[in-house]
Amino acid sequence: MKRFGTSMLAAVAALPAAGQDLATKAPPQQGPIAIINATVHTVADGTIENGFVAFEGGVITAVGSDEPELAADVRVIDVDGLDVWPGMISPVTELGLTEMQAIRQTRDFDEVGRFTPEARAATATNPDSTLIPVTRANGILTYAAFPSNGAVPGTASIMRAEGWTWEDMAIETDAGVILNWPSMRPSQDWWADEPNAEQRQRITKRLDEIDSYFRTAINYAHTEPDGADVRLDAMRPSLPGRSGESPERPVFINAEDVDQINAAVVWATGLGLRPVIVGGRDAALCTALLLEHDVPVMVGGTQRFPKRADSPHDAAYTLPLDLENAGIRWCMASSDRTGHERNLPYNASKAVAFGLDKAAAVRSLTLSSAEILEVDDRIGSLEVGKAATLIVTDGHLLEHTTNPLLAFIDGREIDLGSKQSVLAEKYREKYRQTGLSRDE
Repeated sequence: MKRFGTSMLAAVAALPAAGQDLATKAPPQQGPIAIINATVHTVADGTIENGFVAFEGGVITAVGSDEPELAADVRVIDVDGLDVWPGMISPVTELGLTEMQAIRQTRDFDEVGRFTPEARAATATNPDSTLIPVTRANGILTYAAFPSNGAVPGTASIMRAEGWTWEDMAIETDAGVILNWPSMRPSQDWWADEPNAEQRQRITKRLDEIDSYFRTAINYAHTEPDGADVRLDAMRPSLPGRSGESPERPVFINAEDVDQINAAVVWATGLGLRPVIVGGRDAALCTALLLEHDVPVMVGGTQRFPKRADSPHDAAYTLPLDLENAGIRWCMASSDRTGHERNLPYNASKAVAFGLDKAAAVRSLTLSSAEILEVDDRIGSLEVGKAATLIVTDGHLLEHTTNPLLAFIDGREIDLGSKQSVLAEKYREKYRQTGLSRDE
């Protein structure tokens, strides 16, 4: 039996990182594994003290309390009271699509053209991005990659945070079409030198273009066979069926202001689409409409300033609580740039500090994201039959001081090292050699 006590923790912390861009990827799970003596946070069915999680072939086979009876060939990991959680999910990110913002060749989130639904995030993903190991080192094991810019910048893809190729990483290549809803009012910012009348004309033109494009796509989907138009074919899963059937996939609509959200929801539901609001800074002002049409919100993080000068100082911090109290389905996205996606859980922590229940905060990082992305049958909670995508931590998921110590994606044990941890160890060694280390 493998014991995961204090000495083992120290050994893990001292291991050189291999999870960077040039590292070997983890092989498939070789045999059954059981993590025992753990505080198991199932998310879907409460917390189990002194519990266990067993998985085989990348799938969870048992979750329960006390030590189970295990076959001789089971690899047993005794975590000695540590916490086990489902891997966190980042529901909106450009992870894998960008490396250095200053270098155009590494910015694969921005396709040329205003309407490019055929641009699937999965196929543009760089599996050797150095940002992916940095992100998963904090327990984010799944993410949804979103192209950006333009009116319809592409199709979102749900990805594992490890794999040899984009095909290995992809959970869903076509998670839904993305739509950037235009501002509904003229800008009054100091740099906006265009007259209000001209701005309104431009806004109307953009709205008409979006409406015309979607109506053309719906007509095409109802009358033309697959393969006639690659661009419009990519729209099919997010459009209603010929007889009015609900679309297979949602439309992810980037909208922040109250007038954007109201206009987008009314328009989308009028066409028979299934909208998901992304960002949603003013979503608390639209709860009646969102509830009426069961429109979920991917909250664009809490680490940001209020929108207006007369907004409460804590408007961003209390938005998750407001949505929770209103009964709106929501999940937490990050407000950081892609290179800092690892800070996702701390957006939820801020909401807890301003009244949100801890369990709701953890759910917003796991099962709620999986539900809104419509992959909750596979990930998001620790349940029998779901993927063994989980983390072992030395504290609560929302605490800044908590460290993930073990991670599994589909049962594959993942190296939690990264370029950053390699550099940290490099310079610790420098100071040890020069006698200036404080580690002694």
